Amino acid sequence: MKSEEKIKEIIDKLRPFLISDGGNIEFVKYEDNIVYIKMLGACAGCSLIDYTLKDGIFMAIKEEVPEVKEVVNLS
Repeated sequence: MKSEEKIKEIIDKLRPFLISDGGNIEFVKYEDNIVYIKMLGACAGCSLIDYTLKDGIFMAIKEEVPEVKEVVNLS
């Protein structure tokens, strides 16, 4: 499976948790080992966004796709 497909699959698994908090996540692109996403809804303005990105989303993706260097939010 290609890295981008795997990343989209992981994001789809995380989405229900974000939706339950009033937010959502959208995959934008995967380029140069960086995942670009958009945090939506309540997630977009949340003060914990950096923790969600680094400790939640990034760690989940990195575990399955080790070459990923960063997850960038394009809000």
